[in-house]
Amino acid sequence: MKITTIGLGYIGLPTSILFATHGHQVTGVDIRPSVVDTLNQGLIHIEEEGLQALYNEALAAGNFQASLTPTHSDAFIIAVPTPNNDDRYKSCDLTYVEAAVNSIIPYLEEGNLVIVESTIAPRTTEDIVQPMLEQAGFTIGKDIFLAHCPERVLPGNIAYELVHNPRIIGGVTPACTTAAKAMYGTVVEGELIDSSASEAELSKLMENTYRDVNIALANELAKIGTDLHINALKVIEMANRHPRVNLHSPGPGVGGHCLAVDPYFVAAASPSFSPLIQTAREINSSMPAFVVDATEKLMQDAPNKKVTVFGLTYKGNIDDIRESPAMDIFGMLEFQGYDVAAYDPHVASAPLTIEEACADSSLILVLTDHSEFTEIEATATAHMAIPRLLDTKNIVKETAANMTRMHLGNVYEHIQVKLLQR
Repeated sequence: MKITTIGLGYIGLPTSILFATHGHQVTGVDIRPSVVDTLNQGLIHIEEEGLQALYNEALAAGNFQASLTPTHSDAFIIAVPTPNNDDRYKSCDLTYVEAAVNSIIPYLEEGNLVIVESTIAPRTTEDIVQPMLEQAGFTIGKDIFLAHCPERVLPGNIAYELVHNPRIIGGVTPACTTAAKAMYGTVVEGELIDSSASEAELSKLMENTYRDVNIALANELAKIGTDLHINALKVIEMANRHPRVNLHSPGPGVGGHCLAVDPYFVAAASPSFSPLIQTAREINSSMPAFVVDATEKLMQDAPNKKVTVFGLTYKGNIDDIRESPAMDIFGMLEFQGYDVAAYDPHVASAPLTIEEACADSSLILVLTDHSEFTEIEATATAHMAIPRLLDTKNIVKETAANMTRMHLGNVYEHIQVKLLQR
């Protein structure tokens, strides 16, 4: 089967490689010449466990090529970004999706399959994409087949989860669902779930909204614990020993293109009936300011204004900084006049060594749960002005013996004043 994928980012590239390693002829399209050039030189441009090896396999089989333009194919997969609009509810910006659809229309032929994998607002496939294809002269479900098949993978484990996770197949018509299932059935070992396109769209959004809401509860608890001088992490640990309770962990906020973005698409689609979702977004979006406020209190007795940030990505062991609360905290501290050094072994734009980043620092802020941060060598922090660490991810297990270690459950013990509830 000939497949063209539009968008070679964190989902489009692994998806393309997956199909290519299962015998399909794949053309991956991206508007960035640097991405196309890098891929055609045999290298992937994102950090993802095991993906380079799979890419090597696809190239060896002659089943993948990168291009700036689409080509005639049997199936087209749209996997382009869907950022937020700058409006009241941060609705779904469909600019890239619409551009991708327009780019493939000249190449569409009778019998083709069009899949939208991009995360989109409810009813987008039926209300936006379908009319675009119909205006081009196609009858959906007869001439060509259209479906929304959202990804549901964990960054850092994408190659495995694309194969083994259940996959929702949201066809615009039953015939569209059948056509899409036939294609995904060649690579997916997990269950293929029949759905309408709109049900698939909302299901994907609610999967991430569920997590966002539950993280917001944990973050609100961290604020309550700080206000009342109660260790919120201890409270969570004890509460989770109840057989029907599973509180999430608090942190500096949520990021990435899922949790920090998708709930807005639901709220924007139905603003009058989504107050809980909107409140959860406000709570999680407030956490960078909460961490900065704690930092300012901790730095009141510091001999200098140097703060070291550990981690810039939105989650551990990846290189993705999209919507990262760590980046927000970094920028807010710089705006407040702090000398901020960043150490992140996964991000090329953070070139400092751990020793360089920690030298003369008065506080380390752990903002990402990279595995490298579980144990911090004493030699790395030996030249700090004050050996202190605020671990917002509660990941650090071992540091220098003289290091003062704090987390979001006990930071109140070290500032002795209430934090502002921003």
